[in-house]
Amino acid sequence: TNPLQTVFPQPSRLIAIGDLHGDLVKSKQALRLAGLIDPDDRWSGGSATVVQVGDIFDRGGDEIKLLYFFEKLKREAAKTGGLVITMNGNHEIMNVDGDFRYVSREGLEEFKNWAMWQCVGNVMKKMCSGLDENRVIKDLFDGVPCEFRNVGPELLTGVRARVAAMRPNGLISNRFLSKNQTVVVVGDSVFAHGGLLQKHVSYGLERVNKDVRDWIRGAKEKVANQLVRGRNSIVWLRNFSNELAKDCDCSMLEHVLETIPGVKRMIMG
Repeated sequence: TNPLQTVFPQPSRLIAIGDLHGDLVKSKQALRLAGLIDPDDRWSGGSATVVQVGDIFDRGGDEIKLLYFFEKLKREAAKTGGLVITMNGNHEIMNVDGDFRYVSREGLEEFKNWAMWQCVGNVMKKMCSGLDENRVIKDLFDGVPCEFRNVGPELLTGVRARVAAMRPNGLISNRFLSKNQTVVVVGDSVFAHGGLLQKHVSYGLERVNKDVRDWIRGAKEKVANQLVRGRNSIVWLRNFSNELAKDCDCSMLEHVLETIPGVKRMIMG
C-alpha cells in the first residue's frame, strides 16, 4: 500500500471544513456556499483544495452517505486539478475503538440497513459461479459479540453492524478511514483535528499518519495514546482552540509552528 501523502503544495485556493457529524444536508449547504459543488452536487471547485478536518461521524444519521459523497467528490475534483482531503477526528477514532456514546438512533439505523444490503449482496455473490472467493465476505459479523451491556433488542442489530463495519479492518473503516490523514500540511498551513504539540512533531508527521492508518487497517494491534486518545492527543487537544481567546496557549503554538518547516498557521476542527 502506498504511504499516505502528508505534505501538499500551496494551492490556488484552500478551504477548510470542520465537523459535519452525519448531516448530509448541511454539509452540502456548506460546500455550495464555498462554491465547491453545483446544484447537482457535482464538484465545481476547479483547482481548489478542500480539507475536511475530521468528525464526519456521530450525532447525525447520514454518516455512511457522507463517506460515499466525499469519495465521489475526491474523484471529481481530481479531474479538474482539485483536491479533497479528509482527516480523522476524535469521533472517527472513537468509532474504530467501539466507543459509540455519541451515536444517534438514526446512525444505528443507517448501519443496520447497510449491513442488511451487505448480506444480501453476499448471498448473490455466492450464487455467481467463477467469482473470486476474495470478493465474498465470509461472515460480516464474525467475531462481533451477540449482546452488549445496556443495549436493548431494538438497537442490538445496529450496534453489531456498527462494530462490524468500524472495527480495525472493518469494511467501512478500511475503505474510508484508512485513507484519511490524521495530520496534513498544505502549503504554509498545518491541519489537525485537535492540534499538535511539540511531542507530535518530534514523533514525525508521516509516522503519525502511518501508525494510525496501520491500526485502522488492522495491520498494527495498537496505536499510541499520545496520537489519538486523551486530552493531549492530536485529535482531542484543545489548548489552541479555547472559546476564550485569552486561554489559547499562543506561545506554545508559536513554538510548535517554528518546528514545522514553512508553516505559518495551524488549522483545527
